[in-house]
Amino acid sequence: MEENSQPQEAAKLPENAFRELKEGETYKPLMPAGSHPREADAWSVTWGLVMVIIFSAATAYLGLKVGQVFEAAIPIAIIAVGLSGVTRRRGAMGENVIIQSIGACSGSVVAGAIFTLPALYILQAKYPDISVDFVKVFLASFLGGALGIFFLIPFRKYFVRDMHGKYPFPEATATTQVLVSGEGGGTGSLMLLLKAGVIGGLYDFAVASFGLWNEQFTSRVCSLGNMIADKAKFVFKLNTGAAVLGMGYIVGLKYSAVICAGSVLVWWIIVPCIALLFPDMQIASGTGAGTVAASQASPEVLFAYARSVGIGAIAMAGIIGIIKSRKIVVGAISLARREMTKKSNAEETSERTQKDIPMKIIIFGTALTLIVVFCFFLFGVMGGNLLYAVVGILLVALIAFLFTTVAANAIAIVGSNPVSGMTLMTLILTSVIMVAVGLRGTAGIVAALLMGGVVCTALSMAGSFVTDLKIGYWLGTTPKVQESYKFLGTLVAALTVGGVMIVLNNTYGFTGDALAAPQAHAMAAVIEPLMNGGSAPWLLYGIGAAIAIVLDMLGISALAFALGMFIPLELNLPLLVGGLISWKVKRAGKTAEEKHAADERGTLIASGFIAGGALMGVVSAAMRFAGLDLTLSAWVDNPLSQLLSIVVYALLIIGFFTMVRQKKAA
Repeated sequence: MEENSQPQEAAKLPENAFRELKEGETYKPLMPAGSHPREADAWSVTWGLVMVIIFSAATAYLGLKVGQVFEAAIPIAIIAVGLSGVTRRRGAMGENVIIQSIGACSGSVVAGAIFTLPALYILQAKYPDISVDFVKVFLASFLGGALGIFFLIPFRKYFVRDMHGKYPFPEATATTQVLVSGEGGGTGSLMLLLKAGVIGGLYDFAVASFGLWNEQFTSRVCSLGNMIADKAKFVFKLNTGAAVLGMGYIVGLKYSAVICAGSVLVWWIIVPCIALLFPDMQIASGTGAGTVAASQASPEVLFAYARSVGIGAIAMAGIIGIIKSRKIVVGAISLARREMTKKSNAEETSERTQKDIPMKIIIFGTALTLIVVFCFFLFGVMGGNLLYAVVGILLVALIAFLFTTVAANAIAIVGSNPVSGMTLMTLILTSVIMVAVGLRGTAGIVAALLMGGVVCTALSMAGSFVTDLKIGYWLGTTPKVQESYKFLGTLVAALTVGGVMIVLNNTYGFTGDALAAPQAHAMAAVIEPLMNGGSAPWLLYGIGAAIAIVLDMLGISALAFALGMFIPLELNLPLLVGGLISWKVKRAGKTAEEKHAADERGTLIASGFIAGGALMGVVSAAMRFAGLDLTLSAWVDNPLSQLLSIVVYALLIIGFFTMVRQKKAA
């Protein structure tokens, strides 16, 4: 293969990369369709697989520890750029995209596995006849990941090309900026990105590793705030991290405002109303110590109950999205039919940057994967019962396929995939249906959780992979190459996470304080009563569904609003802060050129904040995994640390504006 023929200094994204295209306008990627960049070779594939193994272990530990899986795409992109720089590999952008794309399998597979499958270990302590082993964990993770890839590919052109400029794609934007700046994107742009990355990384590292100030500011900083939280169930929370602030900038004011509106509805209206109107209602305490009356519960405990409204809204927003995108689904099916019947292959005549894996292979691969999943259910999960296996495979295939577009939409809008919420709804529906056909008890628990693991990994993979494909679209890589090697990365990630999960369970266990595994505990808490004759909070799901319908009728993004109802308040309010900064920066200048230049610098700074925060998050996770805890716990618990956090946060925002105003380096 030839190297990318573009000169180094030309590595800069086109002006229309992030905005909607005008009529008749086309987007030309950084590596044109007629070029022949190096992509999948021994260098990129080897380093991609190394990244998969390292980041699968790191994200599994951190995700089980705090319930948050950091996206590995940005840190891997930084490492890839660094490796190509140290070894002086020219024209390495195509290789770096492949390293990032393969390596990013770690986060998606890990999220799918750790949100569901640890629930088997948790319930095994109560029900000794529940069996869980490496093979089951591996198969659920790998088969789910493969389904997610196959289901997303037919929708690639819609999300990454046809919807050009309509979605912000925050994580893809940040990762792309890293890759471009590392490929000779101009000294000024590279230095600005590096400067922002150092600032954002050190800022978040100081909090995560040392606790120099609190990671969030809350209204509980004073006695009055504590009293209001206890009596009125009203609390204010703001994460003061640099990475989340940068994410808000790229998401923009429009979507961040809708997301925050959903969060405000749940935290500041629904939660207080539950305690006020239903004071004696018993709610799970969240500590495993039974229930507590709503009037005595904290706002956080009430939110854990009320977020079911968000789950219902996410499900309905997904259904609405499916209905609205029915033409896309029908188009994908029609394309598949045409590809299967015609003699010539259209993919041979399409340009390199639009070549996907041929539809015939996609259909065959999907069918083969579903057959393997069916055999896994039949012989490995459901004891040879044909009825249970048939119902199981139909549920998994239908839910995973329909919610693929929902996962992709969520990532495109806010950079966060509500996979745990969709999986929780999947578990509830699966449990109800499987109980109806006769499968219940511990056998039903194992079956439903493994089915949920397959669906969760599929949706996680679909959401993550659309980010990789968008990066490839902006830069000009070959989709077919990305799609092909994604399966290899998924295989290695599934093998790694299966082994890591067993090691962590044997070392720490999932029932103590060492590894909280919050999502898995939630899954276990929901599925156990359902499989033993209990029920789900259908009323709350219905309220959320009704809210989504009304929002859609008003022309408001129901999915963005639903995400706000499901994601904690402290992670939503910073998005609004970043969105307001974006709104202000885009108006900094008298001419259109000055405003565009300011926004371009703002995007680079925000990307640097995200990249630096994500990379140092990996370092902090590695330190914790090694048992190196340097956190000043006594200081973090002191209310003054929260006051310091808001002061430092204000200085960070001032620094953001200062860097935007600085003149570009020559």
